[in-house]
Formats: sequence, structure tokens, C-alpha cells
Amino acid sequence: MGGISRYIAQRLLLTIPMLLILLTLVFLILRVMPGDPVLAMLGGRNVSPELIEVYRHKMGVDRPIPVQYAEYLNGIIHGDFGKSFRTNKPVVWELFQRFPATLELAAFGLLFAALFGFTTGVLAATRADRPIDHAVRIFHVGSFAMPLFWLGLMLQVLFAVKLGWFPVASRLGGRIAFTFEPITGFYLLDSLIRGNGEVIADIAKHLVLPSITLGFALTGLLGRMTRASMLEVLDQDYVTTARAKGLKERVVILAHALRNALIPIVTVFGLQFAILMGGAVLTETVFSWPGVASFLVRSIEARDWPAIQGSIVFIAIFISIINLIVDVLYSVIDPRVRY
Repeated sequence: MGGISRYIAQRLLLTIPMLLILLTLVFLILRVMPGDPVLAMLGGRNVSPELIEVYRHKMGVDRPIPVQYAEYLNGIIHGDFGKSFRTNKPVVWELFQRFPATLELAAFGLLFAALFGFTTGVLAATRADRPIDHAVRIFHVGSFAMPLFWLGLMLQVLFAVKLGWFPVASRLGGRIAFTFEPITGFYLLDSLIRGNGEVIADIAKHLVLPSITLGFALTGLLGRMTRASMLEVLDQDYVTTARAKGLKERVVILAHALRNALIPIVTVFGLQFAILMGGAVLTETVFSWPGVASFLVRSIEARDWPAIQGSIVFIAIFISIINLIVDVLYSVIDPRVRY
């Protein structure tokens, strides 16, 4: 087995105890939290004790905690996250129905963060200690510290309510939502496959504000990292040599400096993906985005234990896969790295 293949296998093995610890913590926290999922599902306290006991037995919450834990672990091993108390549908089905919406939003949020963060970081590094550098650095700090829910609401008020440029919420407009038939669940990809320009424009408009909101938190961090890494690289001898050869400054920055500066940035980019998923909870809630994060929020409100556990484990697996991909990309960007 090659070096990278061995490293991937080791990472996959290390992921198993991490997920087990996470699952155990979530399982125990849900059992000690106040609130009864049976009462939440039945809609109040004016319910007969007999009916409560019937539903407690039906939902399996009347069994001893170790038995519930063993049954849930057995289900996870076999890909069964249980049935949602709220919808009475398999949690896995619910998650896969909503996952394309979350992934589509996360992808465009990452795209916005990467483009805007890298651009402002390079701009600040190439004009270090000038007024534009100070302005960009202040912007980076502000963007990283800004509450996402507040930013989302302000974008809605300005660009949706006041100016009317973009929709307030959801993934599709009212008329199109009734006629659009998804293929893969990734609405923008589906609209491109069908070649319907009106639907493409509508989906793109719905993506703009939530993508900016979600990606904004990472913009400042990536910008600061890019600036610091670029400043370090720009002082290297090979950059000085490239300039001495008469290469254009744009070529020196993009072809020589930025490629080497990306090495630590890509690592941080992957590690901060968890922040992006945390921001998705707020973003999907503000924009009524029907993704995994909004499903998790509704499940928490309903004390839906299987849905909460399944959603958290699902998100953790997704983040682990992204981090593994980032590690592999790291070795591609820097040929000196061989695991």
C-alpha cells in the first residue's frame, strides 16, 4: 500500500472512535435534557397517561438506557438511524432528501469565501502597510466577528425588501416551485441539465444572499491567512529571482507566490469547514432553506431524538470526509509532503 493510501486508511480508522465518542455524548445529553419527546410529539400535557405509555413503548424510550444505546449503535452500524418521531419516516431518508440543498449552499458559500478571501488577502499583502492594507485588515476582523443571523437579516432587508433584487427566502420562486421537477436534488445542476434559462436565473437568485451570508464568516479568516502567508512567501529568494528575470508582477504573484502560499491556507480552509456547517444552522433558519441544518433545528424543537442523533452523526461524517480530502489536496499542492 502506498504512502498516501496508508495515510487515508489510518485517517478512516481514527474517524471511527471520534464518531463513537460524538454519538455517545449526543445520546447521553439528549437523555438528561429536560423535555419529553412523547409529550412533544403528542402536542401537549393534556394527554392520558395510558396513551403516553403506549407511545413511549412504541418509540422505545421506556427501555433501559443501555438497551437503547446498544440498539442505536447496532442500527448505525447497519446504516439505520432510526425513524423520526416527528415525521415517522426513516432519518436516513430525511437526511438524504435535504443533503443536496445543504451541500449546494455550502459549495457556493465556500466559493464566495475563497474568491473574496483570497482576493482581499493578496490585495492586502501586495500593498502592505498602505491605507488599503489597513482597510482590508479591519474588514477581515469585522467579517469574522459579525453574527451570521444579523448579517442574513440585514441582507434580506436591503437587497430583498428595499431593493427587490433577490428573493427573501427558499430555494425557488412560488410559480416555478410548483412546476419544477428535480433530478438529482441539486437544483442548479438540475436546471442546467434541463436547459431552462428562467429556472436557472431563479435558482441563482435564491442562492446569492444565503451563500454570501454563509461564506462571510470564512472570508475574514481566509483573508488574514492569505495575507500572512503571502507576505512570508514574497520575501523568499525564488520570488526575488522571478522578478529579477523580468517576469510581470502578475505572473510572479499568481504563478510563483500564490501557489506556495496556498499550502497552509488549504489546511486551515478544511479545518474551518466545521464553522461553515455551524453557520449553516443559522443561515438555513434565516432563509428558510430546506437543508440538513434546518431539519436539525426543527428536530431539536420537537425533541426528536433519532433525528437529532442522526443529523449530528451525518454532519460529522461529512466534515470528516471533507477534512480527508483536504489532507490529500495538501500533498498534491506540496510535492514534498508524502504520508
